[in-house]
Amino acid sequence: MHVEHLLGDESLGLRLLWADSTLLRREISGVTVTDLADPSRFVRPGEAVLSGLVWWRRDDGAQRAERFVAALRDAGAAVLLAGEETHGTVPADLVAACERHRMPLAAVPAPVLFRAITDTVYLRRWGELSRHHALPEQIRGGLSRLLARDAGPDALLAAAFAHLDRATAYVLTPSGRTVAATEDAPAIPAEEAAALVGTDAVPVDAEAVSPYEHWHLYLPDPAAVPPRMLHDVAAVLGRCQESAARRRAADHQAAGELGALLAAPDAEPAAIGAALRACGLPPAGRYRVLVAEARQEGHAEAALTEATAHTTGPSAVGRLPDGAAFALVPADSATDLARTWALVTARAPEVTVHAGAGTEPAPAPVAPPRRGRQIRGDGDETPPTATSPHGTSPHGTSPRATAADRPEAEPPDTGARGLSGALAEARWALASVRATSPGVSAVTDSTALDSLGALLTGIPAEVRALFSRTVLGPLLRPRTASTAALLETLETFLAHDGSWARTADALHLHVNTVHYRVGRIERLTGRDLSRLSDRLDLWAALLCRPDHGTGTTP
Repeated sequence: MHVEHLLGDESLGLRLLWADSTLLRREISGVTVTDLADPSRFVRPGEAVLSGLVWWRRDDGAQRAERFVAALRDAGAAVLLAGEETHGTVPADLVAACERHRMPLAAVPAPVLFRAITDTVYLRRWGELSRHHALPEQIRGGLSRLLARDAGPDALLAAAFAHLDRATAYVLTPSGRTVAATEDAPAIPAEEAAALVGTDAVPVDAEAVSPYEHWHLYLPDPAAVPPRMLHDVAAVLGRCQESAARRRAADHQAAGELGALLAAPDAEPAAIGAALRACGLPPAGRYRVLVAEARQEGHAEAALTEATAHTTGPSAVGRLPDGAAFALVPADSATDLARTWALVTARAPEVTVHAGAGTEPAPAPVAPPRRGRQIRGDGDETPPTATSPHGTSPHGTSPRATAADRPEAEPPDTGARGLSGALAEARWALASVRATSPGVSAVTDSTALDSLGALLTGIPAEVRALFSRTVLGPLLRPRTASTAALLETLETFLAHDGSWARTADALHLHVNTVHYRVGRIERLTGRDLSRLSDRLDLWAALLCRPDHGTGTTP
């Protein structure tokens, strides 16, 4: 199939924006759908590239278009098919870039589904399919019965491909999570699976499913199964995911009730334990709490849902009373949270989703009961109390256990306090990552708050700025050459642990000049730089300046 054949299909309504006659004779080997700013890793030679142009922005559109089209040219793409739904039309910057790099460009009208174009390419590539190339009726009936019983995707894949000996199939998410696979299918690492979703997988159409969780049907050998059959199986999987999404909505509601208890200052431990059980979580477990926020409605909860699905063990996702999304996962889950978060949020790079994590503290070790002779306060030995085989004394009464005999039991509400504390840690970590990575999706664990600079990032920006203005005072207003020199001296003096000589060397000043400047700083701020507490106040104020970066030194 050549580019001109695709453009000539009147049912698609594609409009040629730029190409010459020689480029229209390029052969199309397949289709890739991408909205990455740099699609080079996922485009194969000869492919038609479908893009909704989510990556393009008006303020720097020319540079973005240049980078995108150059990547397509280097990858050997056959043609770029640009959707008009996002921006209303194909930007002139993109047309110009395609002309410079000799990349055929056609517009895809808003009503045209990308799937219709994908189907057209693959149906033409493999030829017209006869009726028997679709799913056999007995297989279709079996799948319908499985759906009626709420069977999972593993059972559906096994039933769909049971009559094909060589078929290996996976259900993958955009973050590379393997939802299901046929028997004996080798495991695919998440990074590799995420790349496959953007190239060779068939999208599964399902309503009410977030872009982070959309399933894709992938076959390593697509020639082993006719395309029409693949789409039939994908349609069945779509109904399966819709059913799973409806069930998950109820789970999120139960998790929301748990979140309300964790956020309450006086929640009863028994109520929290019951809420954990309602979410399928054992109350005796130890958990990591995640809190996430995004400006776009629903994205934080959806991203958490997909990220927690990468973990091992039971989990719960819901909303806190203030609207923030939260999740509970086992504390010992062997998951690289930062790596997983990057894979999940890469599916919607235009949406910034921040998350913070806090973990329940490990329970204190329980002291074993002491056995044998007891020592009284007067130094005499007291033999242990004799008991019968039934646990009573020889007189038929229960023996009185001493404090030394009883294990040091953990207070009954320790778990509840631990979860609430982990939630507070997660909120602080969320505030920190919002301050340090304002325009980038990222996650921070509370264990990363290991310095004064990191700790201060969790304080609201307005409070940090107020503290800085209050402590540094005249050193910040007005900003003149003289006050700038004093600020530089203060930063250097504190960074060199209050050493006059090293500060003078670093600033190329005489030691007497450093003494003079430090004296002025003390008079202007009312602080004594020979006192540790005043040094800490000034150091923190420097870290809290609005124009200060995110490191641990001013």
